[in-house]
Amino acid sequence: MSTFKSLLGTMRLPFLALTPACVIIGVATASWQGIELNGLHVLLVFIGALSAHICVNTFNEYFDFKSGLDSKTQRTPFSGGSGTLPDHPEMERSALILAWTTFSLSAVIGAYFVWLQGWQLLPIGLLGLILLVTYTIWWTYHPTLSLIAPGLGFGILMVMGTHFALTGTFSLPAFIASLVPAFLVSDLLFLNQFPDVEADQSIGRKDFPITIGRKSSSILYGTLLLLAYLSILAGVILELLPVYSLIALLTAILAWIAYRRVRQNADNIPALIPVMGMNVIIVLTTPVLLSIGLFIG
Repeated sequence: MSTFKSLLGTMRLPFLALTPACVIIGVATASWQGIELNGLHVLLVFIGALSAHICVNTFNEYFDFKSGLDSKTQRTPFSGGSGTLPDHPEMERSALILAWTTFSLSAVIGAYFVWLQGWQLLPIGLLGLILLVTYTIWWTYHPTLSLIAPGLGFGILMVMGTHFALTGTFSLPAFIASLVPAFLVSDLLFLNQFPDVEADQSIGRKDFPITIGRKSSSILYGTLLLLAYLSILAGVILELLPVYSLIALLTAILAWIAYRRVRQNADNIPALIPVMGMNVIIVLTTPVLLSIGLFIG
């Protein structure tokens, strides 16, 4: 039982809510396109995506423990890992097995949809699988790649992959919709890097809070928020998204407040923690509202 609880820790259960918030956009774009949804296929997509999220979380826990980063990080409710492996180092091998097991489950489900819908899904699936394994050990050591990787995985790959798995086609509306979680999820992980600057720098990572500083990075944080909302507006103006998608702009007020507080407290980590919680609300709520607009539209 203690082993099972420890494995749950490496999964980072509270953060898994991000997966359905992103997948539902792909389901919604498929529905808006007029596709009659297959309940079993929707369920399989959710399982595959959730398994991928657990995989990348667990690999992150494992590699951060092996690199020694976990012993240097000051944990917050939103960053710094779960602390499971430093507290239970005997779980190291079990965590690695869990990571590869969930990797395999996602790969099998992805292979099923490639067989069902066509080879065009294969590039997205392969890139996604590579991202799962290499995110912590490669992407996080390059500023630009570190910034785009989370949004690429949870936004473009997850939404477009879901849409294709359910429809057998790619579409421009699905791509525009995928940009919303792409910008927001990248911003989520980006802000979560602020408390870890010193620890990350000690093992050679080079994200933007390290290379340009937290103060300048706060402007980039606001820019990504703005791009998410501009994606919605552009989609509606170009008639690629239904007008009801505009309900996702309701979180823009909260986003403005978050940006202002990040600008004011970029180097004050204790003051940033409530803003990081606010940022989570923005990142989870905005895609859900966009999906509602798509379902209504």
